[in-house]
Order: sequence, then C-alpha cells, then structure tokens
Amino acid sequence: MMKTNNTGEIFINSNKCTGCGLCMSVCPDKVFALSTGKATITGEKCIKCGHCVAVCPEQAITYDAIDNILGFKSFPEKTDWVPFGKSNISDLVQLLRSRRSCRNYIAKPVKKDLLDDLVKIAITAPSGTNSQAWTFTVLQSRKEVDRFGGKVADFYRDLNRKAKNPALRTLAKCFLGDSLGKYYRKYYESITQGIKEWDEDGKDRLFHGATAIILIGSTAEASCPAEDAMLATQNILIASHAMGLGSCLIGFAVEAIKRDKRVKRFLSIPNDTTIYSVISLGYPAEKYKQVTGRKKVIPRYLKL
Repeated sequence: MMKTNNTGEIFINSNKCTGCGLCMSVCPDKVFALSTGKATITGEKCIKCGHCVAVCPEQAITYDAIDNILGFKSFPEKTDWVPFGKSNISDLVQLLRSRRSCRNYIAKPVKKDLLDDLVKIAITAPSGTNSQAWTFTVLQSRKEVDRFGGKVADFYRDLNRKAKNPALRTLAKCFLGDSLGKYYRKYYESITQGIKEWDEDGKDRLFHGATAIILIGSTAEASCPAEDAMLATQNILIASHAMGLGSCLIGFAVEAIKRDKRVKRFLSIPNDTTIYSVISLGYPAEKYKQVTGRKKVIPRYLKL
C-alpha cells in the first residue's frame, strides 16, 4: 500500500499491480511512476479525477477522496464503463430532442429520492480542473416554491417602480448603458401583468406551478464556476425528462438572487456562493407528439 499528499489518499496494492503503466498514461498531473516493475506515487499535485482508478485493469488503485458508488435510490446503478462508440447514439439524440421547457405542471409533489438522484446525476458532469465546487439548494414543496416566488416578485415590484420613472431611465442610460431602459422596453409590461396575476389570482407565471426547484451555484474556489454550474444543469434537465419530470430554466429568478441580497439571504445562500441557474421541476401537464427542429447552424471550419 502507498498513499499521497494533501488531496486525499491514493492506495496502490502492490500485490495486485502488474506494472502495466496505464495509470501513468492517463494521469493529467503525472502523479505516478514505475519502480521495480510496480506503480508508485511520486507527484505532489492531484486533481482527484479518478482516471487512475477507472483505468486499472487489476483494481489495484483505490482513492478515498472519491466515491465510486453514488447510491441512486430511484433506479439501479451500473458502474461498468461504457466503451467509446458502444452507446446508442440514436436513443441519446432522441432524448435530447424530446426534452422541452415545461410551463404547465400538475400538483403532484416530487419525491425527495428523485431530487437527491438528480443532484447525484448533476455531479457526474465535468468541471474545470475537476474542482467540483458546485452547490445545490433544493426546494421540495409547492409551499416553499410559493414563498420563493413571493420574494422574487418583491424584487421585480421594486425594479418596475424604478423602470417606470423616466428620470431614472435617463440616468441609467448615461451611466449604466441604458440597462434600465432596455428592461423597461422589453419586460416592464409583461412583468407588471405577471405580478398582478400573482397578487390577484395566485397565478404563477414565474415557476408555472412547479412543485420543486433546484438552484445550482458554485463557490469562488472553482476555476470555471459558471461553466461548471451550467454543465451540471444540463445533466439535470436531461435526466429529469428520463425520470418523467418536466423542467424549465428560470432566468428571472437568477437575476433576482444576483441583484437583491435579501433574496439570497432568504434562501440561506452563503456569501461565497453564486447562483447560476434555477430549475423548476414537477410532473408535466403537457404531452407532445413529435420532436421539433432548431435554427439552422453553419459551423465555421478554420484552416490555419
């Protein structure tokens, strides 16, 4: 047995190690070397990616900083690696194209096991330098969603009061790049109507009747915090469809958290955490017949 440095402990079972060198070839930080025909640990830097554990044909390497079994509760877990080119690409693309933003939900609550599993699925995403510094905040009842929606509505009431003022819009145009004016022209009327319907009829035009929410953020220690959070977000969006759930990204809620510290405090979001996505979740009251297309894209191929 051998172990390493301050990033957890890597154990090499010398009785199992055959000295194949595969751990050396896949390690991004060159932690491993061969000595007398066995793998040894010589490096001091490790990003805890687990490549060495995954590649070893003899299961001679273990790493206590990572957990190979994520412990899903709503479906059986498979830990065999799927080789390159051996998954069904047609089924994958069909799933990707079938997932749509859901804006109509039934009142059925989402069980905690499903929400827990969605978070575990999220963390299978890649992250910059494998920092995995993302955070997940879960609202698991319609009552909590309503309370959060009320705080977001308060933020937009205040913003609408400011946007309605011509003098403030002029001031913002001079010093803030016309941000308030752009908001007024694009969103003021629809937000005003949405708040009115929320106050008078209890109609939820923000979360659309969703019964759960997952907020995804990242701490300052991440090297690519926004990218990491959005990669985890995509995992949840796709997996939720496979689980029978609808989902929708709520950008207005992200803006409220970003710009109003009161909303962030209400959610008990730590100061060192930035929220990058808010996902509404629930059982959909929608059913589609076919997938639809996308805007045509023309990739640029460079010859340098």
